[in-house]
Amino acid sequence: MTSGIRDIEISKQILEKINFESNNLSKPITIMHVCGTHEYTVAKNGLRNLLPDNIKIISGPGCPVCVCPTGELDLAIELSKRENVIMTTFGDMMRVPSSTISLFKARAQGHDVRVVYGPNDAVELARKNPTKEVVFFAIGFETTTPSVAFELINDPPSNFSIICTHKTVPPAMDLLLNLPNLELSGFLLPGHVCAIIGAKPFELYAEKYRTPMVVGGFEVNDVLMSLYYILRQTIKKEAFVDNTYKRIVKREGNKKAIQYISDVFEPVDSVWRGIGMISNSGLKIRKKFEEFDAVVKFNVKIEEKIEMPKGCSCDKVLIGNIPPQKCPLFGKSCTPRHPIGPCMVSHEGACKIAFSFREIID
Repeated sequence: MTSGIRDIEISKQILEKINFESNNLSKPITIMHVCGTHEYTVAKNGLRNLLPDNIKIISGPGCPVCVCPTGELDLAIELSKRENVIMTTFGDMMRVPSSTISLFKARAQGHDVRVVYGPNDAVELARKNPTKEVVFFAIGFETTTPSVAFELINDPPSNFSIICTHKTVPPAMDLLLNLPNLELSGFLLPGHVCAIIGAKPFELYAEKYRTPMVVGGFEVNDVLMSLYYILRQTIKKEAFVDNTYKRIVKREGNKKAIQYISDVFEPVDSVWRGIGMISNSGLKIRKKFEEFDAVVKFNVKIEEKIEMPKGCSCDKVLIGNIPPQKCPLFGKSCTPRHPIGPCMVSHEGACKIAFSFREIID
């Protein structure tokens, strides 16, 4: 089933098919992916340079760390300064710049900010520290949401709460497919997200916008085969959701995980950093679980502030308007050691990936 996903001879065969079929295109096409891991595979393996000139692949808002609004990060930093609070989060969030400082700098100032591998670690920390309030900065797309929902359903200690910054990917399709000056010919859909919610939620957008969409995995041949399937749909003037990641993704998704999400969270309009408000693209904790909502528990308000630092072009990178290398700060004042914008922080951020693999864009 998976023996060929890393076979270089198969890679060559798929590329030959892509190059052959590209001759049947009436005009150049642009394919967008919305997953940091796909960008990692594309950049690490130099796939952009292997594709024919009339096929372009660009990175979209596939990094949840990058699209986390400054207001929610500011809230986490503010709560971390309280004497009885232990703030916990994934390592990727530590160096993301807010409108003031980062969580990393908050920890350097003496505040109790800790990196955990997941919400279960934060829950265990709360059990071991009953006199402290343990807050988990819950971030991610549908991939990480079920694990947070699972913890809330299973009776966590009363001194545990979360800042919910979860985003959902399908509603972003409307925004991306209506962007001016960006003619998208197809989407490589995120395999991790689709492993949870399935391929079905994207069918509406493929039909509505007559845009080919293919669910893809993360090995080189997964990506190449997905691009080939998008190309084939384009040439045939078809538009539907196909799936080249059937070893993991089912059309209906993981029903148990979907139920966990539905039980704990409800959709809400949400701000994506550098992009703006997207209807029903966020999640908030349902009333019956609000005792674990840090915003309610601490009676604080999230205030939106400046989204991007001065001179930073992450907002343009996130929607595929420019590649990271076109940002005037890229590789100069903004590096992984000294990130100015959020896209240079996470291993899923387009700027950090481009910097790490020294990808050259004409």
